[in-house]
Amino acid sequence: MASSSGKPPAEEKLATVTIQAQDQFDPEKGQDGGDSPRDDQQQQKEHDEGGNSTDEHHSEDKPDDGLVRWDGPDDPENPRNWTKRRKWITIICVSCFTLISPVASSIVAPGLPAIAKDLHITQSIEQALALSVFVAAYALGPVVWGPLSEFYGRAIIIQVSNVWFLLFNLGCGLARNKQQMFAFRFLAGIGGSAPMAIGAGVVGDLFTAEERGSAIGIYSMAPVLGPALGPLAGGWIVQRVSWRWVFFASTIACGAVQAAGLLFLRETFAPVVLGRKRDRIARETGIASAALRTELDLAGKTRRQTLLIALTRPFRMLATQPIVQLLSLYMMYIYGLIYLVLSTFASLWATEYGEASGIDGLNYLSIGLGFLAGAQVTAPLQDRIYAALKRRYAPDGGPGRPEFRVPLLVPSAVLLPAGLLVYSWTAQAHTHWIWPNVGAFVFSAALIVAFQCVQAYLVDAYTRYAASAVGVVTILRSLAGFGFPLFAPAMYDRLGYGKGGTILAAIAIAIGWPSPILLWIYGERLRAAGQFST
Repeated sequence: MASSSGKPPAEEKLATVTIQAQDQFDPEKGQDGGDSPRDDQQQQKEHDEGGNSTDEHHSEDKPDDGLVRWDGPDDPENPRNWTKRRKWITIICVSCFTLISPVASSIVAPGLPAIAKDLHITQSIEQALALSVFVAAYALGPVVWGPLSEFYGRAIIIQVSNVWFLLFNLGCGLARNKQQMFAFRFLAGIGGSAPMAIGAGVVGDLFTAEERGSAIGIYSMAPVLGPALGPLAGGWIVQRVSWRWVFFASTIACGAVQAAGLLFLRETFAPVVLGRKRDRIARETGIASAALRTELDLAGKTRRQTLLIALTRPFRMLATQPIVQLLSLYMMYIYGLIYLVLSTFASLWATEYGEASGIDGLNYLSIGLGFLAGAQVTAPLQDRIYAALKRRYAPDGGPGRPEFRVPLLVPSAVLLPAGLLVYSWTAQAHTHWIWPNVGAFVFSAALIVAFQCVQAYLVDAYTRYAASAVGVVTILRSLAGFGFPLFAPAMYDRLGYGKGGTILAAIAIAIGWPSPILLWIYGERLRAAGQFST
């Protein structure tokens, strides 16, 4: 029976669907299908406003367009409209997922001698491999996990990958030979890499550019704080129980986080949320789901083709985006440095300073406290600096720019090599134990500042595809985290802590000092020429 409007009931109900996509994506023009450049300022404004402006081209008088949008600017299903409490619960939950894996990456360090004895690992390079093969897997996981999260959603990929990590990490604790240990460590690392590739995307899903600094400050502590906390916990576990309980304890913690995720973690990626709403509308109205579309759908693309586009996106970003290339190089180097320092910490305090087992692990607190101090300073400052620069450069209420994240990179680029030099030369001179720890504290604080600024810049510049952009950086920095500890012992044996640290600091200056200048001057121009930036 026809309705009063003369339209079939299903069509009339479709006419009431006024759901707007978060990024105002036009499938006919293409973003990844055709990869056509877009207006940066307009797209950034739409992101910062949560994508809630009215679309006059898809109103109720054109129900046959089939475009599923948000139910007005205050639609509670839009993750940007969630309450602050719900947003922060989500960020804390994702941060816990992200923390577990980096802790597991280094918690094994104090138990390496015992593992080597029980599993008959005789060569020092194999002992180092038992530690770093986990981080090597970080270079493979984000290639898959990040793009999949932009196709299937953040929450499901985080939880599936966490179960993957839990199972293979448990396998490490049950390993009976070195081959099993190496294989299980690598596979556990693949699962553990997902939250680090996806978490920044969750921040971009939930917060506007003006709010992201604090959220990035909380989330980004986990990937760098974890490696410092791991040896501290691992030392006491190995001393009191056995090396196998290093893996059992981290598996139990992983299970607790998984339970919390099942209770509190909800989907945040707008295209996936809209896709679920599209499917629900199709069921309620009897309209074929294929007749409806959201910004997730690419014109003329099957789901298989769309998935292939998502999986290749990180590589295309690395090949075509100079900003991604520059920031990947910088993060690759400083992330490698932290693993290099961590790999030499145990031998420095146990061998050079003669500290007892357990006590030597307390020195890792200097790195952890440095991360905490740097994060506490950076988180509020980022948002304040961003707001001040926006008032200065966009007084008419226009959108901010990712370059507003750059200023804090300047003090970080100065303090990072300075802290590294203090650590290296005081360790070389065997000064009082406090001075190497002071150097490690300054180095760590500067590193987390740089880490947070880069994360925030990438999320601002590539909001919708933040998981892919951060995934690229994660891949490269993980390769450095794998490789640096392998050559660190030979370098320090040959050059000593002082000269070795000086070379590392000089390279940090060569990369770190020009980076903020290049981003500030050329960043906007490079983004305007790109096809992925928002």
